[in-house]
Amino acid sequence: MTENETTARPKGWFARLWRTLRSPSGRWPLGALVLVGGLGGVVFWGGFHTVVEATNTETFCIGCHEMRDNVYAEYKKTIHYNNRTGVRAVCSDCHVPKEWGPKMMRKIQATREVWGKLTGSIDTREKFEAKRLHLAENEWRRMKANNSLECRNCHSLASMDTEKQKPRAKKSHELGAKNNETCIDCHKGIAHQKPKGMKDDDES
Repeated sequence: MTENETTARPKGWFARLWRTLRSPSGRWPLGALVLVGGLGGVVFWGGFHTVVEATNTETFCIGCHEMRDNVYAEYKKTIHYNNRTGVRAVCSDCHVPKEWGPKMMRKIQATREVWGKLTGSIDTREKFEAKRLHLAENEWRRMKANNSLECRNCHSLASMDTEKQKPRAKKSHELGAKNNETCIDCHKGIAHQKPKGMKDDDES
């Protein structure tokens, strides 16, 4: 190596790291790769988590007029939005599980909803109402399959004091627990209007 090449070589910790990464042998290249890979993984995971949580906000959910002008407008008139305790359930509390695995499955399923947005399948009130029953049945089916997991994040039969409930509610909850029913079996209209065309046995 000539004197000119020695003096032209960059100095500093970044230059040393770069030389280590370029070295074809030795233990430091592997260590450097592990370090860089680890840091890259932390950055990726942090970014991924941030994006996932951003898609769980109410602001994100009502960012499109299809949700804002239809189901969100209805939800604002319910007890889940405004109540005596001031505790509010936002969209993701009812439609996205909190556990990581089920949450990721729900996010994957949501790609169908993104496709619906892109194709304009419910971009008018008329289109929305025409598909409303089908969309609701899909969500009820999903919630029944996971035993109303999102509801149970806040509500638990084991924690209910049925003696303080109205007689009809007390009887329904006790009977539901006995028959292994889940929340959505009886509470289909709890946060949104029930679609037209529901069967009589669904009018709960």
